[in-house]
Amino acid sequence: MEKLANFYKNKKVFITGHTGFKGKWLTAVLLKFKTKITGYSLNDKNKRNYENFLDYKKVKNIYGNVSDYNNLREKIKVAKPDIIFHLAAQPLVSDSYLKPLNTFKTNFLGSINIFEIARNLKIKSVVVITSDKCYLNKEILRGYKENDQLGGKDPYSASKASVEIAFEAFLKSFFLKEKKIGIATARAGNVIGGGDWSKDRIIPDCVKTIIKDKDMIIRSPKSTRPWQHVLEPISGYLVLAKRLYKYPKKYSGSWNFGPRQSETKKVIEVAKIIINKIYSKKKIKIIFKKGKFKEANLLKLNSNKANKYLGWSTRWSMVKGLNKTAEWYNSYVRKEDTKLVTANQIEDYFYD
Repeated sequence: MEKLANFYKNKKVFITGHTGFKGKWLTAVLLKFKTKITGYSLNDKNKRNYENFLDYKKVKNIYGNVSDYNNLREKIKVAKPDIIFHLAAQPLVSDSYLKPLNTFKTNFLGSINIFEIARNLKIKSVVVITSDKCYLNKEILRGYKENDQLGGKDPYSASKASVEIAFEAFLKSFFLKEKKIGIATARAGNVIGGGDWSKDRIIPDCVKTIIKDKDMIIRSPKSTRPWQHVLEPISGYLVLAKRLYKYPKKYSGSWNFGPRQSETKKVIEVAKIIINKIYSKKKIKIIFKKGKFKEANLLKLNSNKANKYLGWSTRWSMVKGLNKTAEWYNSYVRKEDTKLVTANQIEDYFYD
């Protein structure tokens, strides 16, 4: 991984959604690589968690909405990035039922803005993060491949599928005709790791339950997910952006970055592991309560394309990823230095 760090050293990188869960881990990794980072995110509740997560003063932090084309374009134009990572999104299925218009405005329009800005400003390498939920999920046992049918039975999934459809149109209409612009979409599974405080996610919900000494409520205990530590897809995004930078036409397209096919567990299994590993003053009781909105019971990704053509593969087992996640939250619960834990885990992943 040292070659990867050397590539990013002194590169100018623009990250949208840099204060979100996945965005701040990507930012922390690139700070370790000595990258010059400009971050662009909403000035919302994520900001405080982000500032407590890493040395944010080393980042040029800009607060704005990705659906605001003119502002976003101006900020990217001034930053003159070599690479863009677009992670800004409304990330929750449950919220998409409550605010479908905002979900499509953020996820779809925000991504279209990035496509158009990248095309006009001729950004050399662009990675747009979508989701494994962009596939028309028929809850089949095999993992979805990049050329499988897209679709969405909820507003969130549909918004991500629509981004992928628009990307295909931009790719064939514009980007493949350009010799110096490399652009791709990246799809990952359910990511875990320290510093995630989002609602309606199993591990943050477990941690909040432990902190508040309450019972744990689980909506879909038997749902199976492709769990992976957040550093796994991030390493994939970094490898992909590097390849796009050097060989734009060859690597432009859509890519899956999921865990090994065997690395799946039910929600209830993950909840029990996390609850048993994080310090608690009392025994946590798990209660099953059906959610208001439909959620998929089974979803897997096939990452053979990334394995074969990018040389990318997962480094940590799911068990190790869960242990690292528990380690981070234990540090938080005990009021220890979580920035140090973050830095140590990045060191362990990329340099061990």
